[in-house]
Amino acid sequence: MPIDPYILLLLGTVGLAALFPARGSAADVASGASTAAVAFLFFLYGARLSTREALDGLRHWRLHVTVLACTFVVFPLLGLAARGLVPVILTHPLYQGLLFLTLVPSTVQSSIAFTSMARGNVPAAICAGSFSSLVGIIATPLLAASLLGGNGGGFSADSLLKIVLQLLVPFLAGQVLRRWIGGFVTRHKQVLGLVDRGSILLVVYTAFSAGVVQGIWHQVSPARLGGLVVVEAVILAVMLLLTWYGGKALRFGRADRIAIQFAGSKKSLAAGLPMASVLFGAQAALAVLPLMLFHQMQLIVCAVIAKGRAREAATEVNAPQPAAASRTVVGTGTRSG
Repeated sequence: MPIDPYILLLLGTVGLAALFPARGSAADVASGASTAAVAFLFFLYGARLSTREALDGLRHWRLHVTVLACTFVVFPLLGLAARGLVPVILTHPLYQGLLFLTLVPSTVQSSIAFTSMARGNVPAAICAGSFSSLVGIIATPLLAASLLGGNGGGFSADSLLKIVLQLLVPFLAGQVLRRWIGGFVTRHKQVLGLVDRGSILLVVYTAFSAGVVQGIWHQVSPARLGGLVVVEAVILAVMLLLTWYGGKALRFGRADRIAIQFAGSKKSLAAGLPMASVLFGAQAALAVLPLMLFHQMQLIVCAVIAKGRAREAATEVNAPQPAAASRTVVGTGTRSG
């Protein structure tokens, strides 16, 4: 059962914000640094995404459309269905965070890793994750504006402008400059990966500091958190079953179904946290809590599934095929006769 070390860092950051929240001028400095960090994150996303690889992946368009439909259609529908659980199981702020969770794009790294482990179509998983991240820069804010409306942290035209300036413009700038800086980014991807994660930790600290100062944590009880975990477990189970058997109904091969299952059932913490800080502002702490819990849950469950798929593939390769041998014998006998 994998415990993502980064989740431990995130939890440690939450604890730090609870004990030593940024206040006054320190909060202003942290907010400014967080805004710059989000812009830099999306600049790096743009600089890393190979336009040529993305265009080459369009040849497998049916798989990518399937993953996008799971990510930006089926997931949000499940999120909307969870509205009936308010206020019995979920509070309204937790529901808003759960609904936001269903709107963010899929993961890239973990989708590739689990697809490879399960012996699936790795190139398809790479392209599917990249397409989802690219579409999510536009689709997630638009879906949030439509489904969360004025209740989603005060979403407004001003929020949309912030999203364009903080997310879309840096991303496009990274794409434009990729020709000159792409090699540098590739050579130093491990160092820049640490910068990525450090930036997200700063975003989390700023968001949870604001939540502590405003006293929003008094709204969450252990029973509510337990209810949230159960709801997320149901959503994840539905998506895992739907992506696997839906892929079979659409006549995808086994390798493609594995890519669809892992790319279509997960949500990106790296993309979701910065977006939440822009969309929800001071209410971002409760908004990102469901995403953090879902992230760890999907890692544990998908690791178990990937190992099972790998064992199935090994069994199929090593298993004897008496039926085929029998048909050969019968054919030979017929020719002899």
